[in-house]
Amino acid sequence: MPDTTATARAGSDRTSLYAEITARIIAELEAGRLPWVQPWGTPAAAAPLGLPRNVATGRAYSGVNVLILWGAVVARGFSGQGWLTFRQALALGGHVRKGERGTTVVYADRFIPDDERRRARDTGDEPQAVPFLKRFTVFNCDQCEDLPDGIAVAPPPIPEGLILPRAEALIHASGIEFRIGGTRAFYSPQHDYVQVPPPQAFFEPVNWHRTALHEGSHATGNTSRLNRDLSGSFGSRKYAFEELIAEISAAYLCAALGIVPTVRHADYVGAWLDVLRGDDHAIVRAASQASKAADYLLGFLPETAPAAGDERESV
Repeated sequence: MPDTTATARAGSDRTSLYAEITARIIAELEAGRLPWVQPWGTPAAAAPLGLPRNVATGRAYSGVNVLILWGAVVARGFSGQGWLTFRQALALGGHVRKGERGTTVVYADRFIPDDERRRARDTGDEPQAVPFLKRFTVFNCDQCEDLPDGIAVAPPPIPEGLILPRAEALIHASGIEFRIGGTRAFYSPQHDYVQVPPPQAFFEPVNWHRTALHEGSHATGNTSRLNRDLSGSFGSRKYAFEELIAEISAAYLCAALGIVPTVRHADYVGAWLDVLRGDDHAIVRAASQASKAADYLLGFLPETAPAAGDERESV
């Protein structure tokens, strides 16, 4: 039979913790704007030098396509120079992962239209070829699953200790799909997955947890979970309000897990202060929603997960 007294005490302690952190954030906001700095740099898993190639045909890309695909590798942090079309991935027994965005390349050639052939035949002239440009969408092997061995580039393993066991257990138990890689951190409401750069890409690896939990907090707003309004576009009040919820929730989660990131949560909240000045109650409502998001995720924390003190020693 569960210990209701202990459960009630844990809930009271958590509420007190939330109130303390919220008060701290409000105090920092009232003290003035603080800039937020992206806490990661180029991922450690950078692609090796080389020409991009189509892994289905073995042919290297040329011309402007080299620049296009190199740019995509750098911008999106892919680990290899291999590319293929959606159909080529299927033909190889794999598939493009749901929600992935392809890169457009071009194929330049020349052809002789039927009218030109007839004209040349009637006049005795040489037919004139007409240049054309065809567009294709290709996907990096990193964006595919179930490709044969030797084609897909396996990302290097994350060094032991960079993801704290307690946080890793929580993320795994939540059932939210987390993809680790690339150079961006985001939650995709349309396809319901979180992506964050690898922890070794962060200037302070412990800050990976703050970022991962921020994006995981966004995921709690999905219709299958807490059903928040995630329709706000960048720069809108809805967007700013959801960012407040996610960042305060991440602060709560880090505190509950015993994680102390070196990037201050209030720095990120402060970046949205201008948008929120018109609503005196926004921070209070955001903190309430953040509590629900944090409680939702903490409800998945396995009872056997390592203690917070054990985790901090591993970083």
